[in-house]
Amino acid sequence: MSSNADKFLGAAETFPDDALPDHRVYEHPLVQRYATKEMSFVWSPAMKFTTWRKLWTALATAEQELGIVITDEQLEQMRTNLFNVDFELAAEKEAEFRHDVMGHVHAFGEAAPKAMPVIHLGATSCFVGDNTDLVQIRDALKLIKRKLVQVLDILRVFAEEHRELPTLGYTHYQPAQLTTVGKRACLWMQDLLLDLDRVEREIDELPMRGVKGTTGTQASFLELFDGDHEKVKALNKRVCELMNFKKAIPVSGQTYTRKIDFNILSVLSGIAQSAYKMCGDIRLLANLKEVEEPFAKKQIGSSAMAYKRNPMRSERVCSLARYVMSLPNAAANTHANQWFERTLDDSAIRRVILPEGFLACDVILTLLANISDGMVVWPNVVKSHVMAELPFMATEVILMECVKAGGDRQELHEAIRVHSMDAGAVVKGEGKPNDLLERIAKDPLFAAIHSKLETLIDPKLFVGRAPEQVDEFLSDEVKPILEANKALLAQKSVDDVNV
Repeated sequence: MSSNADKFLGAAETFPDDALPDHRVYEHPLVQRYATKEMSFVWSPAMKFTTWRKLWTALATAEQELGIVITDEQLEQMRTNLFNVDFELAAEKEAEFRHDVMGHVHAFGEAAPKAMPVIHLGATSCFVGDNTDLVQIRDALKLIKRKLVQVLDILRVFAEEHRELPTLGYTHYQPAQLTTVGKRACLWMQDLLLDLDRVEREIDELPMRGVKGTTGTQASFLELFDGDHEKVKALNKRVCELMNFKKAIPVSGQTYTRKIDFNILSVLSGIAQSAYKMCGDIRLLANLKEVEEPFAKKQIGSSAMAYKRNPMRSERVCSLARYVMSLPNAAANTHANQWFERTLDDSAIRRVILPEGFLACDVILTLLANISDGMVVWPNVVKSHVMAELPFMATEVILMECVKAGGDRQELHEAIRVHSMDAGAVVKGEGKPNDLLERIAKDPLFAAIHSKLETLIDPKLFVGRAPEQVDEFLSDEVKPILEANKALLAQKSVDDVNV
């Protein structure tokens, strides 16, 4: 007789051919689980292939303006069918021609038959491919900018609220001089401001590939315009204008230099680094029970340990950030290995790293906004950690006050040293609270400050200029940027954190 273990092994051995037919294809978790609708749309087939049609229409429009025989009716058909994409027909044509661009040329031609003779006139595949990539990069950067600005505004409120709250500073993850909770948030914001500056620079300076031809020489367009160099230059400029670009890249091979991809992914990597650092801090603070990220009423922290409140959103940020930070290396290798005017080994990897870099970075910023907006600080826990270390930090002040009252500096210093060693032994050896102040309060050598000992160890006396630094940083650096981007602050995201 078979045991239950044998029966299980028999049942589990083979996956039935007819089981779960709708769930047998891999689903990318970045898209299915995390990505926002807005960024997904930027990199969607709908955006990509309608941009191809816009480029073909912009090219034909500019060619007509410069004297090529293209009728208004042809242009009208192209404009009318910008968003009328038959994806099934395009796939059939691609399978027939073994070429994705020509598949879509013919699908566009079916929708705009009178325009078929002039679609893609003088162009190469990279005219639509590369220029569309740059349009998508530009639109994606604008979305990233909006979310960066919104995160900065949320953190501004947090920093203002906690500008004066003393907290332990840490170096080497060991207690150091005090800072404030608001000042620490400003450190996070400083990184994000540097990221925003690079994002804005890339948006402003990003070039279009333009009309360059098969190896970047514009030979086909020079032929089209009967050797008229000025018309070829005008065509390049006009297509850029119609696609809302300020400029085209000055020279190219078949593609725009893949150095641009590296630069863009480096910017995204920078954002990921900033987010990782911020959320790493939050995770450590959560362990200390000083800070908690938002936690839903029915959220489960652990399937086994029901009491847990894990900082799972911050952990997700760090997880995705680690991936984004790895992408510039792939872009660097792709750029370095482009032989002469172009090799096609750039194609497959760019289809992955460009969309995924933006999708992941967008999720990271959505999570940062969510975490920052709902982050809880527990002041009493923060204070308890401060007071556990403050007595050691206050000894210099106590020493100075006693000397001013006529005490012997060397004698006082030795007494503090002995008391500090004994108090440290109690903390580390016996697990008891720091009793240094109690020892000082009982030592007649320090009688001059016994009556004001409590006032000498007010944590706010040990934070330096941290509150003022918060005010100055927000006033001088953050608020002018927020004011310049008020329109972005008013825009609402289509969706929020999914899980």
